[in-house]
Formats: sequence, C-alpha cells, structure tokens
Amino acid sequence: MSTLPTELEGIMTPRVCLDWGGLMKGPEVKESSRSLGDLRGIFRDVAQASAADPARIVYRVQSWNPVNTGVPGGLFWGVTTIEPGKVGDEYFMTHGHFHADRTRAEYYGTVSGEGMLIRMDDERKTWGERMSAGSLHYIEGRHAHRVANTGDTPLIFWACWPSDAGHDYATIKTHGFGSRLMDKNGRPELIPNA
Repeated sequence: MSTLPTELEGIMTPRVCLDWGGLMKGPEVKESSRSLGDLRGIFRDVAQASAADPARIVYRVQSWNPVNTGVPGGLFWGVTTIEPGKVGDEYFMTHGHFHADRTRAEYYGTVSGEGMLIRMDDERKTWGERMSAGSLHYIEGRHAHRVANTGDTPLIFWACWPSDAGHDYATIKTHGFGSRLMDKNGRPELIPNA
C-alpha cells in the first residue's frame, strides 16, 4: 500500500490560509490586540475612558508580512476586527496613523458590520467614508486614516499595504484628527475637534 506525498517536488502548500469571514491561519500570521488601556488618550471623554475596564479589547489585528518591514516592492496583508462599543459618545476605533512614507497607499475591504473610515489630509481636513459589507476603500498615502465601529456587531475588514509604507502613530498621538466621530441621537456625526 502506497501513500501520496503531502508535498510534491516544486509544489508547496500555502503558508497562510484565509477564512474570508475574517480569520487568517498559518505559522507566519502575526496577531495583536488593543485594549482600552492601550488606547488611553485617543478618546475625548477622559473620565469615561479612565472609568472603563482597561483590559476590554477594542480591536484585534492579524497580518501576514511575507517580507521584512521596509523592503520596497513587497505587500502586507491583514484583517482587523473592531468590537462594538463607545467611550462616552465616541465609537470604538483604531488608533489611526499616517504612513511614514506618504507616497504609499492602502486598500480596505469590508467583510461585515457597519463603520466609518475616517480620513484626514495634511491640512487637518477630516471626512468619513461609510463602511459596510462589500465596500472597498482606496486610501491615498498622504491621508491619515482610522476606522470606527458604528454598529452593534463586530466590524471586520481586510487591508493590503506596501511593506515599506511604515506607520506614523506619533503625529496622531500628538495632534489627533481634525474631527471626532460621535454618536449624535443614534447617528454617527463628525464633530470638529476643539
């Protein structure tokens, strides 16, 4: 009785497998999460943020980086899940960032849930794009971007970005976005930052 080989010469098994519902599997998949404690300072209502459970997970990220960070010509792939919730009237959101190399663009493709892609240019003009199942978003490299979950279920979206894009979180940490996405009478509304 013979057995078939699991790999034939020159034919490899996939290094990473996708569940298009929002999971990646494989030994090369990196995983991270951000809790309310990790995101202190990004929400407007400091008292509510301080009173909340610092261990509560706001979002999780899985990514596959098949080349080293900073290598030109490569692409990274990832999926983010943002939990539903608010701090005061402000929706749960990602930290947000510019790309370190402002010529590097990115794609977001929404799997499920409802949310808002919040974008900001160098002059701090801020606007939002609604995210829902099937929406695809092209983000210019010169725009800061963050995502907020405006619904009652997890917001899940895929992302693809250049391996040499880098992340500039410091500018957002220092200056924030020009507007904040707030719940106003049950509807998301961008409110200019003071």
